[in-house]
Amino acid sequence: MSTRAVKRSELYEKLAARHTWKENSLASSDEDINSKFQWKSLGVFIPFVAEYKFQAIASVILMLIYTGLNIANPFLIGLLIDDYIQKRDLAGLGWMSGLLLVLNVAMWQAQYWQIWSMSWAGQQALYKISSHMYRHLQRLSLSFYDHTQIGRVMSRLQSDIDVLESILSSGLLSMLASLVALIGIIGTMLAMNVNLALLCFTVIPVMFVIAFFWARYSQRSFRLTRSAISLVNATLQENISGIRVIQSLVREGRNSEEFDELNRYNLDTNQHATAISSLILPLVEVVAAVATVLVVVFGGIQAAQGSLAIGTLVAFTLYINRFFDPIRDLSMQYNQLQRAGVAAERIYHILSVPVEIKDKEDAYELPQVRGDVKFENVVFHYSEEHPVLRGLTLEVKAGQTAAIVGPTGAGKSTIISLLTRFYDIKGGSILIDGHDIRDVTQESLRKQVGVVPQEPFLFTGTIRENIRYGRLEATDEEVEAAAKVVGAHELILHMENGYETMIRERGRNLSMGQRQLISFARALLADPRILILDEATANIDTFTEMIVQEGLRKLLHGRTAFVIAHRLSTIKNADLIVVLQKGQIVEQGTHDELLDRNGAYASLYAMGFRHTGSSEEEPAAV
Repeated sequence: MSTRAVKRSELYEKLAARHTWKENSLASSDEDINSKFQWKSLGVFIPFVAEYKFQAIASVILMLIYTGLNIANPFLIGLLIDDYIQKRDLAGLGWMSGLLLVLNVAMWQAQYWQIWSMSWAGQQALYKISSHMYRHLQRLSLSFYDHTQIGRVMSRLQSDIDVLESILSSGLLSMLASLVALIGIIGTMLAMNVNLALLCFTVIPVMFVIAFFWARYSQRSFRLTRSAISLVNATLQENISGIRVIQSLVREGRNSEEFDELNRYNLDTNQHATAISSLILPLVEVVAAVATVLVVVFGGIQAAQGSLAIGTLVAFTLYINRFFDPIRDLSMQYNQLQRAGVAAERIYHILSVPVEIKDKEDAYELPQVRGDVKFENVVFHYSEEHPVLRGLTLEVKAGQTAAIVGPTGAGKSTIISLLTRFYDIKGGSILIDGHDIRDVTQESLRKQVGVVPQEPFLFTGTIRENIRYGRLEATDEEVEAAAKVVGAHELILHMENGYETMIRERGRNLSMGQRQLISFARALLADPRILILDEATANIDTFTEMIVQEGLRKLLHGRTAFVIAHRLSTIKNADLIVVLQKGQIVEQGTHDELLDRNGAYASLYAMGFRHTGSSEEEPAAV
């Protein structure tokens, strides 16, 4: 291996290690380039293909018709030479030529409809597979995405599906057609002349040896190409998502160099795979040429001695080409099968990821709730070595606002993730109006629990569509009423197209405050009974916060609310303030009660106070 190749390999390993950890099963499977093909992975696709079995059967029948007519062609040509041309039977020659023309038209028709029907069925199956993958990805729990790079997921959903397309649309049927043609041609050659056929078949063991050694190296090279493109996609997605940080730290040049090296490695792996795949076809041609020479020499001697008809020799020579045509096709299709096999494994790996958060078989719809929430001795950890919540017990009455404060890592965000059942608790129970959230359907639970995250996520579309996102049946008047309540209406009207203003990806054309106000309106329109604000005002400036505070009060009115916040103005009027430390509640009470105790909350409050002139500002650490 060249010095440059060694450096690229080392760089690849370094970058792969950066994107890989024990829990990241997708990354692990990408880097496992020496594993054997898992035939069980193909079983995942059988239901999708079986749905179009009639089209597949029709394609097989058409393929058999085409193959039979194709095999008959050389035989008829040999017959035409021996029985009509040599005997100068012009009438028979014209009749036989017309028959050959009809035969070839029928071959063309059979091949056309066979390719069309199989391609149609393959495209339909791929559509179903893509849709199934998308639905499966949406059902996977957040723990999967905590440990998985989105670029690797996208690589499987897009590029691997594209690779699979060729084998499902035509590849499998082409391989079957080649096998049927090969068997038919072997039978016909043996029927015509056993000695010449056996002479031609002497090269078959050589073909098996070539195929054995070629397959040994090709699969590994194809795994390398899929692994490389997966890592390229993961790196690309990460760098584009973090472009603001990259530019602020002037990392463009360094990141470009690293990406160029990784991209070069991707190029090298693809060129290496191409070199291996392109090697098989010339070898087949050489073996075919040897077989043709053997038949022409020995057949020519027999023809010269009068023991073999000229037409039979010509037909046999044509059959040699047809004998190696399916072998060539099988070689090329085997390339595709190897690539598709690796892609199928990677798709199978996604589909086999278990859905951790499931509804029980007897799960029922959560009825309309008042909003009483109770955590009873809740235990939770992301990994057993690092417990997050240690027997947490908390009760929040319907209509109360509970503010959760504490240092980073205390478990504040974990509480709301458990309440929405994005994760399942390891011990204890969480009850809403006495209903254990594990006993009700996830859909009915989340319809009554709304979340406004710290960094609002807006989707590409109009402002109106984004506000209506959680309640599609809402009227325009209801959308605008929700915006008015949270103080977003006037801001929206001042935009170029008002509620029809297009939002770019993730709301990049709006300020953070504008995005947050729209997310408030979206939450209000969904009308949840329990509302969670996950540091929802952390990125809003003081002026904007003054606008939204009245809206927040209306938003929270009559609802049970959990507020995680660092600003005093957001939590000082809460009915209950809960202080967390190391996954346990150390204090709870109202703002004034906790200050009077002069405990953990008072310490956080004191550390967060800053003075500007004679005015007090909210603490930044609470």
